[in-house]
Amino acid sequence: MKSEHIRYLFAAGLIGFSPVFAAHAAETSKTSTTPHAVIGKASYYGHHFVGKKTASGERMNPDRLTAASKTLPLGTRVQVTNLENGRTVHVTINDRGPYIRGRVIDLTPRAADALAMRHQGLARVEVRPEPTPTPIQEADAAAPTPIPPNAD
Repeated sequence: MKSEHIRYLFAAGLIGFSPVFAAHAAETSKTSTTPHAVIGKASYYGHHFVGKKTASGERMNPDRLTAASKTLPLGTRVQVTNLENGRTVHVTINDRGPYIRGRVIDLTPRAADALAMRHQGLARVEVRPEPTPTPIQEADAAAPTPIPPNAD
């Protein structure tokens, strides 16, 4: 009888805490889909890469705000902050690299100029991926705004 009572309380407790566990799991899955910010060294593409194909198939254009990352998916938008002067720039990942230890991103010259790091060649930066909109958010943004009926 006592073990049956304990089993009942245990089952009731599991049912009672199910929403808590579900909420925690949902929150964890939301945060784990967006990669975390990383801190490391940024470099920029040299002039000999201009016009060469990137991993995305685009040609490297020094005047665009793009970058290379070893780990972030192609097409990811990131905010790069120069930790030495506080300047930031938003770039799109369209290539792979840099393959030098300690470097986390390789920027186009335009992006490097925006961070005021081109003169020194390297800068300590934070790379923070921007959240990607869900398909529902994209549909909402693309939906036309309803026009209110005329009051005649």
